[in-house]
Amino acid sequence: MRLTARVPADSPVPPEFVRAHTRPVRPELVPEVELLIAADVVALWEAMETEHGRTSTDPPFWAAAWPGGQALARYLLDHPELVAGRSVLDLGAGSGLVAVAAVRAGAASVLASDVDPFALTAITVNAERNGAGGITPVGDVLGGEPPDVAVVVAGDVCYDREMTGRVLPFLDAARARGAEVLIGDPGRIYLPEDRLTPLAVYDVPDTEGPDVRRTTVWRLP
Repeated sequence: MRLTARVPADSPVPPEFVRAHTRPVRPELVPEVELLIAADVVALWEAMETEHGRTSTDPPFWAAAWPGGQALARYLLDHPELVAGRSVLDLGAGSGLVAVAAVRAGAASVLASDVDPFALTAITVNAERNGAGGITPVGDVLGGEPPDVAVVVAGDVCYDREMTGRVLPFLDAARARGAEVLIGDPGRIYLPEDRLTPLAVYDVPDTEGPDVRRTTVWRLP
């Protein structure tokens, strides 16, 4: 789930846009959840540009089930005691896959954070599609103190050096405040594995090709 900013967070994206340019898919690792995923990424990208009348829009990262998110969603569904009855922050929520899985696992409430207004609408649509109440989409939270939640989950957030430099201090601060912090990542070079404890490993079909990505759920000690 990318955290790169695109259009202003107060620019509304109608749910009909998301529904019209995606197709329902059940991710292979998390068949319990049905997501609206891009059928044609290029066509969706062009439609996003038209929707906001600009040509600088980044790719639709929200319209895919990324491996780190799938691994986190699977882990939460298999270990519901981690989130049952607790408050959760899904950082870089993208499609809302992990947020939906957290609710399915019994979370009392979920903040689903993403800077992309298209993602915020997709989160709402996917939550409704899966009957997952209690999910609140929110914009960028990295600029302030972590919200008062019991669990923070972050999938695919260490995709480049700059974003890793923003995310890790935020996750450290959340951990220092007592939150449980879990990270899902398919072996990206910017993830500081020496600082983390592995909890589970999954083979996840790659969203960008036919390969399988060995993906780990990590805990921040």
